Amino acid sequence: MAETLYDTLGVKKGASADEIKKAYRKLARQYHPDTNQGDKSAEERFKQVQTAYDVLSDAEKRKAYDRFGSTNGRGAPGPGGVNVDFGNVDFGDLGDIFGGLFGNLGGTARGGRGRARSQPVRGADVETEVRLSFEDSLRGAEAKVPVELTVACSKCGGTGAEPGTSPVICPECNGRGVISESQGLFALSQPCPRCRGNGTVIEQPCSKCQGSGRERRRRTFTVKIKPGVKDGTKIRLKGKGEAGEHGGPNGDLIVVTRVEPSPLYERRGDDLIVQVPVSFPTAALGGKVEVPTPEGAVSLKIPAGSEDGKLLRIKGRGAPRLKGSGKGDVLARVRIEVPKRVNKKERELLEELQKAVG
Repeated sequence: MAETLYDTLGVKKGASADEIKKAYRKLARQYHPDTNQGDKSAEERFKQVQTAYDVLSDAEKRKAYDRFGSTNGRGAPGPGGVNVDFGNVDFGDLGDIFGGLFGNLGGTARGGRGRARSQPVRGADVETEVRLSFEDSLRGAEAKVPVELTVACSKCGGTGAEPGTSPVICPECNGRGVISESQGLFALSQPCPRCRGNGTVIEQPCSKCQGSGRERRRRTFTVKIKPGVKDGTKIRLKGKGEAGEHGGPNGDLIVVTRVEPSPLYERRGDDLIVQVPVSFPTAALGGKVEVPTPEGAVSLKIPAGSEDGKLLRIKGRGAPRLKGSGKGDVLARVRIEVPKRVNKKERELLEELQKAVG
């Protein structure tokens, strides 16, 4: 039977990740070219061991290998079960080949030899504030919001290259975006210092953005504010934030409402609380008073025997609901007024009342 990658490392098909790692380290030390100089068979075996470990140590690649089947003893299976022979392939190219075979299943090949170009990055969200009067927060408004943003350069369109030129493949990493440095048995990879992981370099930078492809610009957006917003309500404008990088989408603009306090109303959810002064006789005997609401004053019946602080509800005259339909209520809080000065007749009446109640 053809040797499988598990056979190459001397482990069973169900071996754990630790067992695979231990087997690889043992065989890598045994067949490493530094300890077997001039031994072609040892070099060939070392390549097979490295190849087997590259696949079996990666969960996604291992899953794909188990699914596609066995190899011819020197290589790894390609899509659809096609075997690839690594017998005549230079060891330095193994990462690129596996990056092509399994790149969509588990990223770049182990050791950093596969392509690792910078991925699209979403732009940052930007937060700003808009100030509203209490009345505008209830009836809704339209506000102009100026904001400083990082956007694509207007001259180069975000490429970073002078118009008429284009970025070229980085000569340092040959477009891979990473470089690797041998450390004995292993190779340590890091982003290419010249192209910073992009895989391309700009030979003629844009004169306006100096090659960044981005610039700061002041923009003004019109924000429609729904009736009923509260202090601290967040309104999100999709795609109006900072520009993305490497083809990524823009971030969002988040507008936070700052509502000025009302001298008349206290807001509690969608309800509005208003203080209603009531004379002692009205509170004791009952009567009617005028109560202000955002839609105009209404007449409110005060029940006989109302105490100070009692809340009376006027339905549907409060703040508009942001979620759902309708409005909250106006809550009239009874505040019994005690006169600071009384005339002779009022004093006589109060004294008679005092005697009557004991």
